Amino acid sequence: MTNQEKLKPQSVFDCFAQVNRIPRPSKKEGKMIEFLRQFGEGLGLPTFVDDTGNVLIRKPATKGLEHLPVVILQSHMDMVCEKEASLDFDFETSPIETYIDGEWLKARGTTLGADDGIGVAMEMALLQSTDVKHGPLECVFTVDEETGLTGAEGMKPGFMTGRYLINLDSEDEGQIFISCAGGANTEAVFPWTEHFIPQGFVALGVRISGLTGGHSGDDINKRRANANKLLVRLLHDTLQKTDLRLLDIQSGGLHNAIPRDGYAVIAIPSDYKHQFIADANVFLSEVREEFAVTEPGLDIQVETEQMHPTSQSKEETRRMLTALRAVHNGVLETDQDLDWLVQTSSNLASIRYVNGQGVRVVTSQRSNILSARKNMSAQVAAALQLGGATTKTADGYPGWKLDPNSKLLKAARESYVRLFGKEPKVLAIHAGLECGLLSEKYPEIDMVSFGPTLRGVHSPDERLLIPTVQMVWDHLLDLLIHIE
Repeated sequence: MTNQEKLKPQSVFDCFAQVNRIPRPSKKEGKMIEFLRQFGEGLGLPTFVDDTGNVLIRKPATKGLEHLPVVILQSHMDMVCEKEASLDFDFETSPIETYIDGEWLKARGTTLGADDGIGVAMEMALLQSTDVKHGPLECVFTVDEETGLTGAEGMKPGFMTGRYLINLDSEDEGQIFISCAGGANTEAVFPWTEHFIPQGFVALGVRISGLTGGHSGDDINKRRANANKLLVRLLHDTLQKTDLRLLDIQSGGLHNAIPRDGYAVIAIPSDYKHQFIADANVFLSEVREEFAVTEPGLDIQVETEQMHPTSQSKEETRRMLTALRAVHNGVLETDQDLDWLVQTSSNLASIRYVNGQGVRVVTSQRSNILSARKNMSAQVAAALQLGGATTKTADGYPGWKLDPNSKLLKAARESYVRLFGKEPKVLAIHAGLECGLLSEKYPEIDMVSFGPTLRGVHSPDERLLIPTVQMVWDHLLDLLIHIE
């Protein structure tokens, strides 16, 4: 079997290849918006772009199915742009390069963009199909899901008219999601007052690398290490033993990704250099044992760097590292009724020195209970404030509440059993979905979410399980003709 023959359904993977040729970082989806507009108009279908940049393409029912209700298919057009640290790649100009590894589709050194490019591709394949039966469709493509959900937030009531909505942004085939967590970012700025470094110090670069990373919602319960927390832990331990000055820190990345790597430049007394290297090796051995299952690639490198004349003041560094070590990261609580469901969590996403501004810290909190999320954000902010930071928590986005009487869920379950002879899992997800915001604007719409199996999302390890795309495609097509 050739590689091309493995990619079924071919129409979906052909569309996915088109999507991956178009740069589409969050908040920079202009080229993708124009591509989708031309795609819809080129098919002769009514195509609309709202003020936020969301695209809607309507397709009438196939002959004989005009009586079926209007169904909305929804996916987001932006992608998380993460790459291997050593790779020279520009997400704003370069296409994603994919390859097949067994049953998985992967990208070369970058995120794959299947979150949620594969959902976009399924909608495109349906829109251009001439042999697929379906009722009237509204295919909706939203912007900026990954960094703020501003596409869904900016959508005005009336843009969509359907009674049912199928969100194609889930990551486990065989699972139907009917609820999701809400979330918010808490950001902080620590002061940076320039102080001259005493004589007799040496500058060292400390790098944490090789971590698994992943989605800060969907993967937060998988006991993966956070590069920011490990880096802070090592520096804070060192601060208890010797004089340490912070020259720079650039650690972590996107707010919705578990940090895979981190980097800091420190200055310590020259006569402590060899002891620090020995301490770093001991620390590496310890944390490798702690995360032996989840982080087989964990590594720490220490290299001599060019000495700076100044650093952050010693007291500011002490207070900041203490606060960052204390700030919560990971799962805080699980659901009281469903112990497999994460209720509340926080992710220490990035720590970055910005010249003239201080050290900017980004964290994200999630919960399926609003009061619990607010408490988690306040707890994180309090720890950061004790370290001298100014903090701000964004308004955030709402969760998606369970509808126990969902007719769409009933139809989706019956369809899955009819096709595959087994029950799908009906679940809530700890990650945020646009269904939360859309359900506030369109409370009358019945919604579910499903999709093919993805792993390593929001990291260069992102991969798509090829056979599950056909399964989801079959499920979707069957559901579209059985919704009443």
